[in-house]
Amino acid sequence: MKTVLCYGDSLTWGYNAEGGRHAFEDRWSSVLQAGLGEGVQVVADGLNGRTTAFDDHLAGADRNGARLLPTVLTTHAPIDLIVIMLGANDMKPWIHGNPVAAKQGISRLIDIVRGHDYPFDWPAPQILIVSPPLVTRTENADFKEMFAGGDDASKQLAPQYAALADEAGCGFFDAGSVATTTPLDGVHLDAENTRNIGKALTPVVRVMLEL
Repeated sequence: MKTVLCYGDSLTWGYNAEGGRHAFEDRWSSVLQAGLGEGVQVVADGLNGRTTAFDDHLAGADRNGARLLPTVLTTHAPIDLIVIMLGANDMKPWIHGNPVAAKQGISRLIDIVRGHDYPFDWPAPQILIVSPPLVTRTENADFKEMFAGGDDASKQLAPQYAALADEAGCGFFDAGSVATTTPLDGVHLDAENTRNIGKALTPVVRVMLEL
């Protein structure tokens, strides 16, 4: 049995802009599980508002992805592959709104994954970096201000992440090539688009796991 850990934010949690949470079977991690079959366990660790490596104290949960990652890695070890899809929340202007900073945040996560003290000397997992779909314009007043400038800044995430993945020897996939965010808030995905990510990642993960 191989284990794939999906480490992400509300897009991994399954946030539904229409209200609540997408059905379990519609979340991209669940679609990935279905595509990979019984020989692989897909673990979804998605947290609303999670950043790559930056503090945001506006919620009752720790949203700093770098601070939480070591605990998550130990909790789910041994892990064969970790899929990291973060960066959309980094585009909030009070976080930094800078795609280069998000790239540095992802770089920090790579270092943590590879340098972690795993139980029983288990090896570090392979890493697949996924750039999130583009933040798009919306008439939702709260989200419009929450991600002000994010539509332009997020356009640079995919090329920044692709270059980093190449440098670091990680896998890379641009989720924006198969999914677009809903105009309801400009950030989240409808059921069809979140399923699209799971379908598109399935062959990529199969190759990385040599299935």
